[in-house]
Amino acid sequence: MSKKKGLSAEEKRARMMEIFFETKDVFQLKDMEKIAPKEKGITAMSVKEVLQSLVDDGMVDCERIGTSNYYWAFPSKALHARKRRLEILESQLSEGNQKHANLQKSIEKAKIGRQETLKNVFMQTDF
Repeated sequence: MSKKKGLSAEEKRARMMEIFFETKDVFQLKDMEKIAPKEKGITAMSVKEVLQSLVDDGMVDCERIGTSNYYWAFPSKALHARKRRLEILESQLSEGNQKHANLQKSIEKAKIGRQETLKNVFMQTDF
């Protein structure tokens, strides 16, 4: 008899997101506790924990209406989040490249008028 290995936290999160993206619907916790075990094999005991981790990471939206919490996540939100992240990273890259170019120019300016010492020559050559 082999023991059935449970899902990792990341697998549970990915499967939970699949539920939202496939159905494009809004759920309550009790709905997710019924759907997740049947469709995606996530144990009912861990649904609340996984759902809360997705809400904490901003991947799933949660709103309290009256006495109930409603959860939803749409594919378009994930796409927009990735695009925003890409834009931020590209701007950071261009800033870093500009800073690098400025530092290289500063190094070249600092080298003008300096004499090469014997110590510097030995440090720059490979033996």
